[in-house]
Amino acid sequence: MLDIVGKRGWYFLISALIIIPGLISMAIPPGWLSWESGLKAGIDFSSGSVMNVTFLQPVEEVDVQERMSLLGHPEALVQKIGGDNFFIRTVVLEEAVGDGLSEREVIERGLEEFLGMERDKVEFDTVSPIVAQETVKTAFYALAAASVFILFFVWYAFRRVPKAHRYGVSAILALVHDLFVILGVFSILGKVIDLEVNSMFIVGLLIVAGYSVNDTIVVFDRIRENVSRHPDRELAPMVNLSIMESMGRSLNTSITTLVVLLAMLFIGGNSIRELLLVLAIGALVGTYSSIFIASQFLVMWDRGEIGRFFRRGSAAAASSLLHLIGR
Repeated sequence: MLDIVGKRGWYFLISALIIIPGLISMAIPPGWLSWESGLKAGIDFSSGSVMNVTFLQPVEEVDVQERMSLLGHPEALVQKIGGDNFFIRTVVLEEAVGDGLSEREVIERGLEEFLGMERDKVEFDTVSPIVAQETVKTAFYALAAASVFILFFVWYAFRRVPKAHRYGVSAILALVHDLFVILGVFSILGKVIDLEVNSMFIVGLLIVAGYSVNDTIVVFDRIRENVSRHPDRELAPMVNLSIMESMGRSLNTSITTLVVLLAMLFIGGNSIRELLLVLAIGALVGTYSSIFIASQFLVMWDRGEIGRFFRRGSAAAASSLLHLIGR
């Protein structure tokens, strides 16, 4: 039998190598984990105006981009979303003053005159800074509430197991691990390929939270069964046995889920691209964390390794402080 538990140090090292670059990307100024720096915010999280337009003749993105620059919006983001349909995002467009034209009307007339845009098929939307800020707060509160509920649910579900709170805390730590991986990946992709996050991204995070915890509970439930059968044995061998017994089921579920998500990602529309990408990454990292992260926290906690780690860290910090004072 493979000694999965005995190699837990390697799993945390792999996770660190994945998470740390993402944290560095999110920490790039002007702020820590701010939507303006850490993640490239879509219109749901930052103020702006968006237009979905259709042209009567074949038009390329570069043509639309050049025309938007001439109309006074060089910052405009132009994306072709199929056929002759285009997605255009700008800063918040100003309304008309007096008898003049609004910025939206100027853009529509300019695109219609030079590129043959169909004005009767224009879809327009604007998100104000206040609405964007409220959306960010609501998303944060939703994730926090979901995490607290998961903690107490797992704690209650494993109440008959000795020290049941450890199962709930370990599940949340694995969930935080998964969310940091996803945030880091999207932060890096936002800087590399201008991948934005929107409300579908938050929906994806909540789905991943449920999926990840579900996968973790599958492993924890097998641990509970083996611990109940052999209460006199050490926890580490029971965890290792439980992982081996549940690994096949977890991998099969994740692979089939991932195949469907990838198929939808490649043939689906752009409107759900962020959601599908979050779910695909979540399926991979959720399976990994349930097997190699969450269960390892139980073993480390049982052996007192977590306490020793923090004591060593505190001692090292105190020693460094005394050294600086002595100098």
